[in-house]
Amino acid sequence: MPDDKNISKIKVDNQQIIENAELNIWEALIPVIILMGLLAYNIFFADGELFGEYSNQIILLFGGVVATVVGFFNKVSISRMLSEIWENLKSVFVPIMILFLVGALAGTWLVSGVIPAMVFYGLQVLNPSIFLPACVIICAIISISTGSSWTTSATVGIALIGIGTALGIHSGMIAGAVISGAYFGDKMSPLSDTTNLAPAIAGTDLFTHIRYMTFTTVPTIIVTLIVFSILSFSVETSGSTDISNLLESIKSTFNITPWLFLVPVAVIVLILLKTKPLVALAAGVFIAAVFAFIFQPNILNNLGDSNLGAIITSIFTETEIATDNEVLNELFSAGGMQGMLWTIYLIICAMIFGGVMDGIGALARITKVLLSVATSVFGLFASTVISCLGLNTIASDQYLAIVIPGKMFKKAFDDKGLAPENLSRTLEDSGTVTSVLIPWNTCGAYQSGVLGVSVSEYFVYAMFNWLSPFTTLLFAAFKIKIRQLKSSK
Repeated sequence: MPDDKNISKIKVDNQQIIENAELNIWEALIPVIILMGLLAYNIFFADGELFGEYSNQIILLFGGVVATVVGFFNKVSISRMLSEIWENLKSVFVPIMILFLVGALAGTWLVSGVIPAMVFYGLQVLNPSIFLPACVIICAIISISTGSSWTTSATVGIALIGIGTALGIHSGMIAGAVISGAYFGDKMSPLSDTTNLAPAIAGTDLFTHIRYMTFTTVPTIIVTLIVFSILSFSVETSGSTDISNLLESIKSTFNITPWLFLVPVAVIVLILLKTKPLVALAAGVFIAAVFAFIFQPNILNNLGDSNLGAIITSIFTETEIATDNEVLNELFSAGGMQGMLWTIYLIICAMIFGGVMDGIGALARITKVLLSVATSVFGLFASTVISCLGLNTIASDQYLAIVIPGKMFKKAFDDKGLAPENLSRTLEDSGTVTSVLIPWNTCGAYQSGVLGVSVSEYFVYAMFNWLSPFTTLLFAAFKIKIRQLKSSK
């Protein structure tokens, strides 16, 4: 059995960077090229059905097998690769549990009338002409307050998708607005884990990092709001003619009352009180179940032999509530925990591929090559951005997309006389926000699963997310707000 004497390990905040002296860049790229080729073929030539419903999952596993073979021929033991896979799987245990709870939340919030109530009142308050920029602002406020884009999407995001869909607005536009606002807030909130991780890796403090991020982040969100405002005025909606019919259908099907808003308010309050997300979401499921018994007994009677059975069904499996409006029939359905399985399988397969790539040293090798070609200041920023984007694609994890480039590029920024906040800002501008644009990344899979909108549908409209790395490169190219060390080397 080959040993691991050529492999060194660097531990950073429970994330590991594996370096393998035996592996060259071309060998490191073999699994990536095969993976990207199969994914591209699946998308453009096989309509996403190359291997059936779970094509992406199978392709990721095949990429992991290829990476395993490459590792074996470069003196990496199977135990080393399995160890990294296990570390990756452990890191997504909580996100997977959150996904299950989000599925349960969607089901119970539907049968309790919470989502219908949000849609009912939202249709009356949110004018179609301001709907999309309003989505951005609302989600930004909630995300700054909670420090979590995931929680924002799972609560306010779901409601906004429902309202916008009822107005006849394209779901991709709505999801793009929700994600843009949610990731702006997540990025700027001192409560966010990635906002704390980036400066810790780069070697600066939290609030210096946040202040320095405003230079690139504020212009990007302003451009995003302008574009969504233009879209809101130009998009054709059915709101002006169909709202009265929609409102009547909702009211005749559900018992609509403002008291139902106590459920999402309770979840948000728990999060603001720094309650663990699992506890807050579980509380949201429980309270919604109680409210279903109180406010929607007719709905429960129509769904099952017993009210309790209807609640349990809404938590675990698909629930559909029929109204006299086709738009609402499509809207008022939820998959429960079962509806999250496709997304969970995708995350698990992505973590297996990323774990093997990390275990054989491929991630570190690719990053080092990018570092070696960064001869200018702009080249250094560009290499960091490319590294973050690449790791979001290959490792399928935004934390690795921050940790690995942060660790690898830290000395290079210092050698160029650049203050560490330059690195921390670049890590966030290109690592944190672009994770949601990759379908098999944990963030892309989560947002797509929760909002019920595929990444391909919202990609173009998630403007804040794909504009951010361009903004940081623009600032680097023109040397705008590039802070130097006080004693430059």
